Amino acid sequence: MGRLGAMILGCRGPRLSREERAFFAEAQPWGFILFARNCETPDQVRRLTECLRDAVGRDAPVLIDQEGGRVQRIGPPHWRQYRPPLDQCDVAGPDAARAMYLRFRLIASELLAIGIDVNCAPMADIAGAGTHPFLKNRCYGTDARAVAETARAAADGLQDGGVLPVMKHIPGHGRATVDSHTVLPLVDDDAATLHARDFAPFAALRDLPMAMTAHVVYSAFDPDAPATTSPTMIRLIRAELGFRGLLMTDDISMEALAGDLAARCAAALSAGCDLVLHCNGELAEMRTVAETAGRLRGEARRRAEAAFAARRPAQSIDIAAVEAELEALLHGKVHG
Repeated sequence: MGRLGAMILGCRGPRLSREERAFFAEAQPWGFILFARNCETPDQVRRLTECLRDAVGRDAPVLIDQEGGRVQRIGPPHWRQYRPPLDQCDVAGPDAARAMYLRFRLIASELLAIGIDVNCAPMADIAGAGTHPFLKNRCYGTDARAVAETARAAADGLQDGGVLPVMKHIPGHGRATVDSHTVLPLVDDDAATLHARDFAPFAALRDLPMAMTAHVVYSAFDPDAPATTSPTMIRLIRAELGFRGLLMTDDISMEALAGDLAARCAAALSAGCDLVLHCNGELAEMRTVAETAGRLRGEARRRAEAAFAARRPAQSIDIAAVEAELEALLHGKVHG
């Protein structure tokens, strides 16, 4: 895989600029991430993903946040619209896991067709009465066992479609009552409660190839730093939850994190994250991230290679049949 930067980067618009191409060729990010600003039509996105990979001279992973519902970077008229995950799970009832599998099998087919092979899903966060609205209807339920089962089904749907899943937000974001895009959430529940409920789905999914950290402080373990930059919380994720896969930060530019961009990157990597995620496509910021993050080495490099190797060919399916089954499950025509 050659030299790889310990970061995932975005780009500014729907086409790669000459300056971006030159920067990516030098920085060699492990992967890229796309947003709505980058996606206009299937042909355009396909060209963009080809250009990104051509810039680094390899089959680099290309990520997106395609949960369906409010967090859906591609949508009509070219791609399907999905209801919020929590709403779908409520409607599907006992068939929630099967419905989520079908949903993400369809999403995988859409993504792979345009050159995207990693999706920042499933959500293993648990919704509660106080969960902030930015997160709540993106969750799959309020019960740890059901969330784990449904998130597993979502991951299976993606992997069967040739797309790597990224579970988030480890070790659990559901108790946060503020939006981590703008404020640092503080969760002050005791350790036993967190392990039994919020952390449990992530432990159940510890074999998945990739995970994204939570910008959340858990005062029972580390009252001073959010999980993303806390060595204590990264050790908990590795040793107690048993996650051995590739660990990426949530967007390093989110205002939940303190310090300048370089300090944030250094703190996350020092804590034990493998990759820094930077999303806004601002070239000057990306240069700072690349300079600070440096190269993937040691165990982080090994985990990156293992995640890359975990991609598998998509299984052939009858798309119309999958759509019909999902529609039936969501309208009460199928039970089981």
